Amino acid sequence: MEYKVNKQERYSIFCPLEKNLNAVLAPDLKSEFVIFFNEGVTNFIFDLSNVEYIDSSGLSAILTGQRLWGEKGAFVLTGVVHPSVKRLMEISHLHTVLPIVPTIEEAIEYAFMEELQREIMKEGEDDTLDDDEEV
Repeated sequence: MEYKVNKQERYSIFCPLEKNLNAVLAPDLKSEFVIFFNEGVTNFIFDLSNVEYIDSSGLSAILTGQRLWGEKGAFVLTGVVHPSVKRLMEISHLHTVLPIVPTIEEAIEYAFMEELQREIMKEGEDDTLDDDEEV
């Protein structure tokens, strides 16, 4: 599977250079997700701008990425520009499961906002623990 990656300190952008995310490429994509996750990438931006077709195996791979990052980070889709990919997103209701934003810039901003929200939530939990200890 061919792709390009832009690794930054707080996020990575992964852009497949393949036109089809199908049963042939899905296992490789899942493996790449696991590698990035295990490397400690907190916010993962998946750029689909080159992808023209996704089958059920490709969709399953995308959902694997979403499950990996879950509550530990942001998994954001961007570059959903090709009609068949847009249609799949609508049919599968993927927008209800994970964020899909129009541009890479918006995806980065979304990831940073998610990161900030996680930090605020963690501080709130820490404060609650401190309050419980005083009792």
